[in-house]
Amino acid sequence: MKRSAYLLPIAAVVVIGVLSSIFVVDERQKALVLQFGQIVSVKEEPGLSFKLPLIQEVVYYDDRILSRDIDPLEVTPSDDRRLVVDAFARYRIVNVEQFRQAVGTGGIPAAEQRLDTILRSELREVLGSVSSNDILSEDRAALMLRIATASRNEARALGIEIIDVRLKRTDLPPQNLDATFARMRAEREREAADEIARGEEAAQRIRAQADRTVIELTSDAARDAEIARGEADARRNAIFADAFSRDPEFFEFYRSLTAYTRALQGSNSTLVLSPDSEFFDYLKTDRLDR
Repeated sequence: MKRSAYLLPIAAVVVIGVLSSIFVVDERQKALVLQFGQIVSVKEEPGLSFKLPLIQEVVYYDDRILSRDIDPLEVTPSDDRRLVVDAFARYRIVNVEQFRQAVGTGGIPAAEQRLDTILRSELREVLGSVSSNDILSEDRAALMLRIATASRNEARALGIEIIDVRLKRTDLPPQNLDATFARMRAEREREAADEIARGEEAAQRIRAQADRTVIELTSDAARDAEIARGEADARRNAIFADAFSRDPEFFEFYRSLTAYTRALQGSNSTLVLSPDSEFFDYLKTDRLDR
């Protein structure tokens, strides 16, 4: 009885010791075995591992790709047009031993604070060397690559590999929005005024050409009409001359009748002439008898 009373605690202590010496490394993790704060071994392969109970401890670090959102940062590009940049980075712990030595017991929160400092510095430096139009254009991808490359070199000292840096949003500071909108409005109004001026110039040119064409066509038509009228008058005069040459008496009679028709138009036409006027020669009986 006494013997079993001693064996039971000893067995319990042995079981607890064995269990406390066993630890499991997940495939999504890396582990450091520490003894009195010093790194004893690095466990990067997933599986079952052992450590000395009570003396050694295990610290786990995430082996997956992590994401870090950077607080909105105000930058001043080379054209002094300030922008508020919202960015994020993706990174991974590649050297847990170096990571532990760099951040100590602070772990990932401490590393991300230092990572923020690196990224914010590189964002200001790279984006400050180009114009705002470059940041907002398709050259944005090349700028993000420059930021990632520069940040990667500094983050390597932390045992971290920066995989990518992306700009999520690029906005104007609130205090600059009104001034920017006013400037954009003024530029659009100036462009509209230029377009209107060019349109009016083109319209005047087309209108002048149309007026010139009208004058030319009218002049040509008037000339052709005068030519036709002259030719018709000449033809008429030729016919009259031929008719007169053939029968002068009849021609004179015809001309007199035409004169009577034109002079005595209307219902109340009145002519005051002397009775012996030649105008009435063909209205006299003796002249008509002939």
